[in-house]
Amino acid sequence: MIMLASAFLLGMILCLLFGVPYIDFLKKKTIGQYVKDCAPETHVQKQGTPTTGGVFIIGAIMLGAAITLAMAQRSTTEAFIILLTLLFYTFAGFQDDYIKIKGKGNDGLTPRGKLLRQIAIAMLPILYLMITKQSAGDVSIGHFVLHLGWFYPLFAVFVITGASNAYNLTDGLDGLAASTGIFAFLACAIICLFSGSPEAAIISSATAGALAGFLRYNKPKAQVFMGDTGSLAIGGLLGTIAVIGKFEILLILIAGVFVAETLSVIIQVISFKTTGKRVFKMSPIHHHFELCDWSEKKIVTVFALVSAVLSTLAVLIFFFGGTN
Repeated sequence: MIMLASAFLLGMILCLLFGVPYIDFLKKKTIGQYVKDCAPETHVQKQGTPTTGGVFIIGAIMLGAAITLAMAQRSTTEAFIILLTLLFYTFAGFQDDYIKIKGKGNDGLTPRGKLLRQIAIAMLPILYLMITKQSAGDVSIGHFVLHLGWFYPLFAVFVITGASNAYNLTDGLDGLAASTGIFAFLACAIICLFSGSPEAAIISSATAGALAGFLRYNKPKAQVFMGDTGSLAIGGLLGTIAVIGKFEILLILIAGVFVAETLSVIIQVISFKTTGKRVFKMSPIHHHFELCDWSEKKIVTVFALVSAVLSTLAVLIFFFGGTN
């Protein structure tokens, strides 16, 4: 637990330190966010806010985790694979942000191009598990075991890419992705620690700390956005840790807010295409609540509390449901 606390503090402190010079750099280069025409009217004021803040979040995660892993003598191949996967997702997200900034709009990578990159990167941790024979193709929760066999790699790709996209969809309000992500990664840290994946636990804790530090700059009114550089990478990391730690089913609870955001988009699209009617005023669902006259602060607070409750529930199921 001492190492988890150290990783959290290092991630938070490094993110706070890296944030000031990086935000100043973005302001000097006028690298800002472009707001979609279909976004709620309240988002017009966000136009021009510096973006790609994910760069210093990921930097804090990787450095904080690397230092703690070295202190704990846990600089293993598993840790390297997790951090390398995070780095590759960061590159993919940054490419998407760069195209948007260069084109002065919201058209980044094509949906197909982004998905192909996500799938290719997701294969890295999956191949590691297959080569080291750490996965027998089983998915379990408590005493329930589902034998997927050769279908497991497809399932694992779905988990990692799904988490990456779900977290990306959640990043739509000041402080929303960061605040909900803190509780999700703290839950991952605890589960990984007691399930025999200390490397993943340390990286999870460093991520929670970095997100806590990022809130200093991202809380309303945000000084910087994490952009796809951060959201694609952090979501991909969440899925990767669940796969490495073998708690893929519990991830549904841990990432409950992100799952709900994704389902709201899917439901909205299917409903509109089949009936011509919208279920929500706007999706993802946080925009629906905006149009219901909820303040941005209220939405973020409620969603963060829901994330905290669901993450706590997942940890309790892990300890008392026979999962550990």
